[in-house]
Amino acid sequence: MIGMREKDSQKRAVAVRYDPESDNAPKVIAKGRGRIAEKIIELAVNHGLYIHNDPDLVEVLSQLDLNQQIPPDLYVVFAELLSFIYSLNNGEKFR
Repeated sequence: MIGMREKDSQKRAVAVRYDPESDNAPKVIAKGRGRIAEKIIELAVNHGLYIHNDPDLVEVLSQLDLNQQIPPDLYVVFAELLSFIYSLNNGEKFR
């Protein structure tokens, strides 16, 4: 996920991973702003991962600790994102 607010010209990025076989919920695996955010985005692009630009969601996720699972009140948002990514991949398992 990436996000940038108009009042804050620095990019922010939060990487989230979900492995249904080992995770109960998606969890934050990387986060940062500025150059760190750019590196997170670069790595995601280089690995063909989906990038979703949502400044509000990035704001919320930035407050979580690394390896912390997302709170239950975000489950619906992530279910919708995962469903969307699944549809983009024509039903194939996504990474």
